[in-house]
Amino acid sequence: MNSNLTTLLTNINSCSLCKENLPNEPRPIVRAHENSKICIIGQAPGAKVHRSGIPWNDPSGDQLRKWLNVGSGLFYQPEIFAIVPMGFCYPGKGNSGDLPPRAECAPTWHNLLLEKMPNLELTLLVGQYAQAYYLPKTAKTTLTQRVRDFKDYLPRFFPLPHPSPRNRFWLNKNAWFEEDVIPDLRRRVHGILHAMTV
Repeated sequence: MNSNLTTLLTNINSCSLCKENLPNEPRPIVRAHENSKICIIGQAPGAKVHRSGIPWNDPSGDQLRKWLNVGSGLFYQPEIFAIVPMGFCYPGKGNSGDLPPRAECAPTWHNLLLEKMPNLELTLLVGQYAQAYYLPKTAKTTLTQRVRDFKDYLPRFFPLPHPSPRNRFWLNKNAWFEEDVIPDLRRRVHGILHAMTV
């Protein structure tokens, strides 16, 4: 891996920028490689991921991998999937689930990381926080509208709802997501995977 990226990841892993606002010691969860093809930008690690240190190692990750139709073996290869959440550390519990990702991470680290991944072909914006940051012109647009109009943001971005089990109501209410969006998502992801093997 590029030494500059290695140094950057080392700096991120030792980051304590918002330490005073975290419920635990900082444990940034991020994966990247100079050859990464797909970047997954989600919210922030949950308590289980904080404990394990493995991104998306929870029911949300199981659902996301199901949407992508990829197994853990592929998902955890940083040469394929970079994992760059909006907040790198577990932010703690709120009244209705986890607190929002810390606001310091993305402006401090994201551009530096993305510059080191010149081979990215697709960025998945998972949930409202990633979409609000990377699609600022859609501030008055709902997540549902952004996901329904996903083709408007291609080829660079693909907006998705959060795959949390807490989102079951949204998924049940919006059956078109499984019928129309997931097949296109899988085609694009597996097209990239196929191109890597030929």
